[in-house]
Amino acid sequence: MTDLIRLTDLVFYGHHGVLPEERMLGQRFVVDVEVRLDLSKPAATDDLDHTVNYAEIYRAVGEIVTGPPCNLIEAVAGRIAERVLAEHPLVHSVLVRVRKPQVPIDGMTQGSSEVVIERTR
Repeated sequence: MTDLIRLTDLVFYGHHGVLPEERMLGQRFVVDVEVRLDLSKPAATDDLDHTVNYAEIYRAVGEIVTGPPCNLIEAVAGRIAERVLAEHPLVHSVLVRVRKPQVPIDGMTQGSSEVVIERTR
């Protein structure tokens, strides 16, 4: 399947992390979501009912990232992938990237940590 919808650089403030400071103070998280599905019908019909409403995916990502804290961004990405597949039956697979721009690693002054999870129906 080569058809896909991407949402990139979605920024939310959450309280995920292992360190107490991360949980208390929170930080920005940047998320990309890529869903694969057949887009031939919506391309032909121009009908939202034949595709995935990416505003709904955006809202779901926001609820998860700003919601109850996880220790690991792996868990955040997993929750996003599971929810997208559960709520959008037209989606064949989903790829989720979660980035933590300010990584609390001694000596690391630039860059970010990133987790990529892909799930298929």
